[in-house]
Amino acid sequence: MTDFSNSLNTDADALPTFLPRHNESQIIAKNQRYKNDDFKKMIRAMGLKITEQRMLILTCLHDADVMAGERHVTAQELFEKVSAVDKGVGFATVYRFLRNLAEKSFVTEVRMGGQPSRYELTSQEHHDHLTCTSCGKICEFENEKIEKLQAQVAEHFGFVLTSHILELYGLCPSCQAKPRLK
Repeated sequence: MTDFSNSLNTDADALPTFLPRHNESQIIAKNQRYKNDDFKKMIRAMGLKITEQRMLILTCLHDADVMAGERHVTAQELFEKVSAVDKGVGFATVYRFLRNLAEKSFVTEVRMGGQPSRYELTSQEHHDHLTCTSCGKICEFENEKIEKLQAQVAEHFGFVLTSHILELYGLCPSCQAKPRLK
């Protein structure tokens, strides 16, 4: 295994200027706002017919982010939002469409072993995820040093990066503060 740890400067002076975002509202301020025409383009690009159900699913996913600050939602949470508007849309419809959106990279799936996947509309600005394994809280972050290191690793092995997803797992400050059962 190749050690790339010396590629990162660990001096206290060189701490990253891009730190995890702990406040979802900070993310929403930068989030791209979509319009109905954007949703229609997504659906057409997938080779699917534009239906009221698909438009509703995308609208609820978008509104969960923009209006409620719930950037990462489970399929069940999204289904509940859709169902509140139209009881005729089934869970299987929501889930299948989410999977199709993820396969075409219009939606990003954040997986965490043992817990339901969470979904977000794919942002044009790259970011990585730090997920609490206890409560499921997800923080987004950007770090230029990590991005450069990933490019160095790819180059070392002769790869040309086309995309990547970085998901880190641990305990958030709130869960660390909780007393642990013995």
